[in-house]
Amino acid sequence: MPPPNHERLSDRDLVSRANAGDGEAFGALYERYREWIVAVAHRLSGDREVALDALQDVMRYWLTKFARPDVPFVLTGDVKSFLYPAIRNVVIDAARRQRRERSGLEALASRPGREPDSSRSPDAGGALARALAALPEGQREVLFLHYADGLPLAAIAEALGVPLGTVKSRLGLGLQALRKDPRLGDGGSAGPP
Repeated sequence: MPPPNHERLSDRDLVSRANAGDGEAFGALYERYREWIVAVAHRLSGDREVALDALQDVMRYWLTKFARPDVPFVLTGDVKSFLYPAIRNVVIDAARRQRRERSGLEALASRPGREPDSSRSPDAGGALARALAALPEGQREVLFLHYADGLPLAAIAEALGVPLGTVKSRLGLGLQALRKDPRLGDGGSAGPP
């Protein structure tokens, strides 16, 4: 019998096969979500190296979910809503490590008249990027998860561990702030991110 075409299987089917020890099924999940994980981690960190490290850490974390045959991993929602908190935590941990490492070198690196390096941000320079950066983190996060990553509001609520009403409120407030932001011109009609 030929091996199953993993590309055609749903996430739940791949998870079921990975629980049964099918390493190719986990490989298919990796292929399906690796670019998204890197994109989200890059957006959160502004650093491509951190994003690539996050990919490895998040996939290692996910793989441990399949390591116990007596307790199979159950996908209760969307894969993205399951993975997003892990991505976020890995990026936060990386930022903490970087701050600790930099703290000893900060005095040497800071010189009078030196501007901060804005090239680390993937969207540096754009009016929309500056408007988004000015939003509170919760609003910005919901806007990106909904418009850039295509997650439904319920999946965002699950990923962030907040009530659905909070997600709706953050989305509404974020859109309202973007519409009013003068950097976006003509009333911010540039549309969602």
